[in-house]
Amino acid sequence: MDFQAGYLRSSIGRKTIVAITGIILFGFVFVHMLGNLQIFQEPDKINTYAEFLHNLGGLLWLARGILLVAFALHVYYALKLSLENKKARPVGYVKESTIQATLSSRYMALTGSVLLAFVIYHLLHFTIGKIQPENFALQETIGDKQRHDVYSMVIFGFKNVYVSISYIVAMTLLAFHLRHGVASVFQTLGFNTTFWAPKTNAFAILYALTIFIGNVSMPVAILLNFVKVPGAQ
Repeated sequence: MDFQAGYLRSSIGRKTIVAITGIILFGFVFVHMLGNLQIFQEPDKINTYAEFLHNLGGLLWLARGILLVAFALHVYYALKLSLENKKARPVGYVKESTIQATLSSRYMALTGSVLLAFVIYHLLHFTIGKIQPENFALQETIGDKQRHDVYSMVIFGFKNVYVSISYIVAMTLLAFHLRHGVASVFQTLGFNTTFWAPKTNAFAILYALTIFIGNVSMPVAILLNFVKVPGAQ
């Protein structure tokens, strides 16, 4: 109780929680992208990868639980800090300073809120199968067994131009969010010195661009028919 009343209610405590959960989520975003990039290989690659994850059983649900808790804490404390900052400065400056505050930093709450909505949509689409259920139900036959045909599901999903556009827009917002978020994590952990600041800032930009290019390359390649289901037009 004393810990919550003290540390968790302090600005430093909340920023630390946002930083730690941010590291977990940044790592997941990178690994998730690497797994999805297997769409550029033969269908067996990503389907085998998806089957491997599914066969993890309890471990997969444990990982999902950790990610869910990290995501919930990250959103809650990030929004709380944002609201507290606004209350502390209720009257906006006559002239906004854009030298210290980047575009991505000034819209973190907005991009974060939109990304929250996108994550829910993305889970309903590719994880739960409530959106485009006909694609989610696709099966691949391997010998006398069948498994989820993730390769075809993703391709047919992104063949819908509206789905692809929404994904590209979300990835653009994610890149803006990561550009400031990653730099903020380093700052919270004490890497905001004259020596480290330029390096951590450059890393944040590189990381955000890597995630953006990697994720956007998939719907773009599918829309341009560079990646397609074997035998499909």
